[in-house]
Amino acid sequence: MKSKRIFSDLMRAIDAGQFVFTGELEPEKTTDLSEIVEAAKTIKGHVVACNVTDGPGAYAYMSSLAASHILQKETGIEMIYQLVCRDRNAIALFSDLLGAGAFGIRNILALTGDHPAIGDMPDALPVFDFDSAQLTYMIRKMVDEGVDLYGNPIHKPPKFHVGVAANPNADPLAPEVLKIQRKAEAGAEFIQTQTVFDIEAAKRFLREVKGLDIPVLVGIFPMKSYAIAEFFDKNIPGVPVPTDFLEKLKAVKQLDKKDRKPKYDEINLEFFTPLIKELRKTTAAGIHLMAVGYERLVPKLRKAAGE
Repeated sequence: MKSKRIFSDLMRAIDAGQFVFTGELEPEKTTDLSEIVEAAKTIKGHVVACNVTDGPGAYAYMSSLAASHILQKETGIEMIYQLVCRDRNAIALFSDLLGAGAFGIRNILALTGDHPAIGDMPDALPVFDFDSAQLTYMIRKMVDEGVDLYGNPIHKPPKFHVGVAANPNADPLAPEVLKIQRKAEAGAEFIQTQTVFDIEAAKRFLREVKGLDIPVLVGIFPMKSYAIAEFFDKNIPGVPVPTDFLEKLKAVKQLDKKDRKPKYDEINLEFFTPLIKELRKTTAAGIHLMAVGYERLVPKLRKAAGE
């Protein structure tokens, strides 16, 4: 994939044919990002960019725009600003994008967003003025033509690369591929997938979208405790945690507390290292590491995978 114009370290690395790693940071219900800043510093040099989540699961957390700006400034790591359509109409989306441009943010992940009913403010009204494909189209209009959706010119337009999400675990997969095609037609420049545990599911998805010529970063989710793995397995439909992996994590609960962290690390390294090595043999452009709160594993995983 060769970009005509490159604005970010992420796209520069992809364009150069590097197998890239991105991370993920989650600002929560706080005004203090000091802990997340320190966590981000742990993975600096091990990822080319970090996603900053935007109210994941429809939870009311700190603005991802503010957090992206602070984290990029404080850590020197390039951020990928996640922007969801759930809470904003077209005017608010456009306004926040101009703000992101002013803050020097160069990567956007355009998302439709989870419905408020599943979050911690379930009575909040959903907006969904756009979906992620329409948001992608608006972003490309801003960047490529320097105008809004109605052709009104932008003074000093922002310089973004826009990515989208995908679910390789969808069954059937065909409707998911159609969604990705629509996003590709709107101008998506990279894809980050949801969590994958099954290498065959990842390979099948990569084969199906290969013709779109969009770089794909396959999502993996190291799990720092059995409680997290059990919750994920029970509450995230369509992405079961492999039984053997789950049982190994469960067995860690029987160990002394001081021995649990290194054992969790060992189990995750044993599971995800071969997965990453196998993905390097595919058309994947890289890995999206969703290790929120588990940043200590990222340098170990990069080393184990031969990076």
